[in-house]
Amino acid sequence: MVIDIDVIIKLCTALFFGMLIGIDRQLKHKPLGLKTSMVICVASCLVTIVSIQSAHQFASPMFNNIDPMRLAAQIVSGVGFLGAGVILRRSNDVISGLTSAAMIWAASGLGIAVGAGFLFEALLAVVLLIIAVNVLPVAIKSVGPATLRQRDVSVKIVMEPNYKMTELLKAVEQKGQGLHENEKSDIKIRNIKLKDLDNGNQQIDLTISAPEKQYTTEIYYLIKKIDYVLTVDVEHL
Repeated sequence: MVIDIDVIIKLCTALFFGMLIGIDRQLKHKPLGLKTSMVICVASCLVTIVSIQSAHQFASPMFNNIDPMRLAAQIVSGVGFLGAGVILRRSNDVISGLTSAAMIWAASGLGIAVGAGFLFEALLAVVLLIIAVNVLPVAIKSVGPATLRQRDVSVKIVMEPNYKMTELLKAVEQKGQGLHENEKSDIKIRNIKLKDLDNGNQQIDLTISAPEKQYTTEIYYLIKKIDYVLTVDVEHL
């Protein structure tokens, strides 16, 4: 058995790049973890190496039209099952995990690139991916419009019956004004869902936009103080 130093370098490089992707996701407590990203990247690299080398090793004068990337081409479609597994749909119809799914696909792409011998291109790609996920969003939010510095919050309010809901909605938006002197954005209602409960009370499900600097607990106590409000359930989307 001949030890191929080039193969060892490629597999170790794929392991390192997968580790970088995994660390980024792990620090943010995302579904894609450190071990998963490293396995995806190394396995994609290995399959690519096997696909390329087997095409040359088993080629013959009669069968010389073997595609060296035939196995690597299946990685892109096969890894989609893993990506679908980290995409979650919550009870409030919020979709999460799309970035992690994209990073799974990117990790497989890095493995393919390393396995095919494009080490510098893979290094540049992993640097750009980390910048795109961590640096550029912060920079764009800091220089962009105030809307980019807002976050969505789901609020469920149970209130006493026979109270004008319009006044409650106005009170929610009025309570959000002037919370931060340096923040021009106030609480804004984006979506409303009304529901009558069996005990006669009324439930209002709201999706509101609030400044990122505002704590979720602030929103809770501000709405809780509104008259006729019985219970408040606040969730950061």
